[in-house]
Amino acid sequence: MTLKAVLFDFNGVIINDEGIHKQLIEEILLQENLRPSADDYREYCLGKSDRVCLIDLLKSRGRFVSDSTLNSMIARKAELYRQKLEELPKLPIYPGLEDLIFKIRLAELPMGVVSGALRSEVELVLSRVELLPYFSVIVAGDDIKVSKPEPDGYLLAVERLNQQYPDLKASSNDCLAIEDTFAGIEAAKRAGMQVVGVANTYPFHMIQRQANWAVDYLNDLELERVQEVYATTVDS
Repeated sequence: MTLKAVLFDFNGVIINDEGIHKQLIEEILLQENLRPSADDYREYCLGKSDRVCLIDLLKSRGRFVSDSTLNSMIARKAELYRQKLEELPKLPIYPGLEDLIFKIRLAELPMGVVSGALRSEVELVLSRVELLPYFSVIVAGDDIKVSKPEPDGYLLAVERLNQQYPDLKASSNDCLAIEDTFAGIEAAKRAGMQVVGVANTYPFHMIQRQANWAVDYLNDLELERVQEVYATTVDS
């Protein structure tokens, strides 16, 4: 088996914006005359798409809304997110990201993003930090109906990689995922991938129990050693 591609989560792996999302979710709840609690974001939203997050949050309050109302709430949050980023002179990209991308490019491995974030948000951030051209595939929250820990996003990413690179002939087993949440790690593993857990959101010891590899920082990942593990793994 050979490592053929690397797939990144977005929020919590590429950009340190969970605090912004938490604040915006709380603002949305207040606009709906609902009181946020301190545990809402971690319990209902961490590692999940805005759609699933809002549905579960509203359901926890006994509130059910139509698809059009939900879409309006998601669009409202997306606009607030864009405004928040515009106010920042420098985006909070995680340390080590550019170094890891350089290593992966040297290894000539295609890269992708698999995230519950909206495509507009992913492209906005990657464009602003001049990294968008390096990601061949983006599977965003508006591409799939379900959220992590369901594996659908990762499976779709592999499909799109093979469409873009017909000679790649990748399967899920050939791809490495980089995640920061338990939901994300579970999604990648259910898709059949090995996972690097980066300790941006949970402590290292907790991530280490869930992922195949764990790192404190993205540039701690020893890509050559990971490639060696793939090379010595027999397809099942």
